[in-house]
Amino acid sequence: MQLHCPLTDLYYHPEVFERLDRLIEQGKIRNYGVSVERVEEALKAMQYPGVVSIQIIFNAFRQRPTELFFDLAKKNDVAIIARVPLASGLLSGKFKADTKFDDSDHRKFNRHGEAFDVGETFSGVPYEVGLAVVERIRPLVSGDTTMAKFALRWILMFDAVTVVIPGARNPAQAISNAEAADLAPLSGELMGKIRDIYDQDIKPHVHQRW
Repeated sequence: MQLHCPLTDLYYHPEVFERLDRLIEQGKIRNYGVSVERVEEALKAMQYPGVVSIQIIFNAFRQRPTELFFDLAKKNDVAIIARVPLASGLLSGKFKADTKFDDSDHRKFNRHGEAFDVGETFSGVPYEVGLAVVERIRPLVSGDTTMAKFALRWILMFDAVTVVIPGARNPAQAISNAEAADLAPLSGELMGKIRDIYDQDIKPHVHQRW
């Protein structure tokens, strides 16, 4: 059982987690975890020993979790589920400035947080900024590897990550996503370049917020 992005206030109510512990004792659930918006929520959640997994947005555009959270999660044996791994598709490299999104698509109606946390849409990165950064990353993708596979393989380079959950619109996309696990490890030099790009162009927009 996983609580999906509850309000921050919930993490300050021990009785909620006590009730979840009781459900385990009663045999109604086997384990429970939480999905969070912010690193601070993840750190607070880990103070409850019953939390066995934390789902958090993590990708090349949202690197803050690597600074403290990952180490503590490993120390506490807490699984990390990396969600929004392609930054709402931005890191697939398929979007352009004139790409049209359906009216029902949050990538159109939530770009500034009009409906829910803006960090859920393009990982909180302004669309035009994200497009420009993708073009900086694109030359680093070698051979016949796709941008999406490269972005997923980047996430898998972090041993604290237990599983990555990219979305897929059809079987071909699901298969392609899974193939990212078979790519060769990225070099230290390449990982450093991705970090430099983040520090220069993305960090000012997202780092302090989530």
